Amino acid sequence: MTHEHHEHSYQAAIAGYRAEKDEFFKSSPHSPIPADDRPTFTGLPYYSIDEDLVFDELHLEPYAGGEPSTFQIPTSDGKLRPAHRAGTFTFELDGAPRRLTAYTFDGGRAESLFLPFLDDTSGRETYGAGRYLDLEPDEDGTYAIDFNQAYHPSCVYAPQYSCPLTPAENRLATRIEAGERLAEGDTSH
Repeated sequence: MTHEHHEHSYQAAIAGYRAEKDEFFKSSPHSPIPADDRPTFTGLPYYSIDEDLVFDELHLEPYAGGEPSTFQIPTSDGKLRPAHRAGTFTFELDGAPRRLTAYTFDGGRAESLFLPFLDDTSGRETYGAGRYLDLEPDEDGTYAIDFNQAYHPSCVYAPQYSCPLTPAENRLATRIEAGERLAEGDTSH
């Protein structure tokens, strides 16, 4: 019985978060939706919530790849932003081990991780330069990757935003049908 209750409360929490974000996008002066489009904005398109795409109790492993740990991440407006490879997360998805690199930016908190990713929906059902996750550690120091919270960068909605492009090392060779998606038939991004 508790599992069903947890499932319901998780679904409600994600639905509540999405409703709050839609309200922010529709009415906030800080919304990335252009002001002229806000009156007709009816909410962001999402995939259905999939609890199988939540991976918790993950440990941030030291980065062991061949790229430098400090580097310049390119952005959507052709700039470079100082970034650091904070480490990697490994988890199993679709019967195969997957690895994603987490990043930090100068001026940010060291434990707050930026996790951009590409997958087999990128450029078709989702933004071609990837989607983002922001991770904070749980009380025990582990992290959770919840793809239901994957979101598009602000530059999807308005070109004046400068959004980091997802490094090639964070391409998952599978479909992540969770989180934000593009509107049906919208492949302009």
